[in-house]
Amino acid sequence: MLELKGIYKWYNSGNNRTFLLKDVDLSVKAGEFISIMGPSGSGKSTLLNVIGMLDTFDQGEYHFLHESVHKLKEKQRSGLYKQYIGFVFQAYHLIDELTVYENIETPLIYQDVKGSERKAMVADMLDRFQIVGKKDLFPTQLSGGQQQLVGIARALIAKPKLLLADEPTGNLNSKQGEEIMDLFKELNNEGVTIIQVTHSEKNAGYGSRTIHLLDGMIQKNN
Repeated sequence: MLELKGIYKWYNSGNNRTFLLKDVDLSVKAGEFISIMGPSGSGKSTLLNVIGMLDTFDQGEYHFLHESVHKLKEKQRSGLYKQYIGFVFQAYHLIDELTVYENIETPLIYQDVKGSERKAMVADMLDRFQIVGKKDLFPTQLSGGQQQLVGIARALIAKPKLLLADEPTGNLNSKQGEEIMDLFKELNNEGVTIIQVTHSEKNAGYGSRTIHLLDGMIQKNN
């Protein structure tokens, strides 16, 4: 499904070059559930953002569904991302000015899905996540757990082939966290490829393999 070859990302300050990612090779098959672990500052979120095309890189090759991402213009990358990738953030990234319903609907508007179809798809998501009663509320009126559910519903509504999750249970209590992870497992069983960044060994255990990052490099002994 995707392949990273020799990915480097750095920033320069004065004469010093600081590497955020260093010679990263990663191959992900469709249907895998991968956990990325490592200490703070090891490059986990940076790697996820590169895979999700939210972030560029300085050197290397990235192939996604037979497209050479490193050769695409920003608009083409953005089109690829919107069509195939769903993103779940630890900080939710909901739009405060939009209701729960409108937040979930947003990706479909980007994809030019017809109004009647959008309505049915949003209703389905509200139902699946048991948040029908919250559809007219704004994010600030929700608990952290509810906001995360809305974030996940939004990430899933366009039926992405790849779901990227950055510490998806970081702000949730253990019961909510478990529910989210069970849901990810279910989605993975339905064929969605998942890559999650997590600090939790327990959450990592839901995946089919774990990748350890240290100082922007994948540790080879895994």
